[in-house]
Amino acid sequence: MPKTPLHPSPPPLEANDVAIVGGGTVLWFVAFLALLPFQGTLSEHGHGTWPWICLSGGLLGLIGLWYCRARRDAIARSRTAEAAGRTADDNGQDPATQSD
Repeated sequence: MPKTPLHPSPPPLEANDVAIVGGGTVLWFVAFLALLPFQGTLSEHGHGTWPWICLSGGLLGLIGLWYCRARRDAIARSRTAEAAGRTADDNGQDPATQSD
């Protein structure tokens, strides 16, 4: 069987993770509010935990939002630091750390 040529891996796709996680979090809270009036009926049929599962999903989504925002900010800080490192003077030192 002939080998196929190897191609370089494509760069990772950038997505708006905060919007994606935020949308999912909102959906979990909407599902909780939609199921809450039917708590009695759901309990009678053995599904009384459904609203609380939705509430848990929404609360975990809030943790996910915090994580995604922290990650996005860390990536932005890293890119800024990398760009600042490229603008250092010719001898490779940052102008703020040079001695006169």
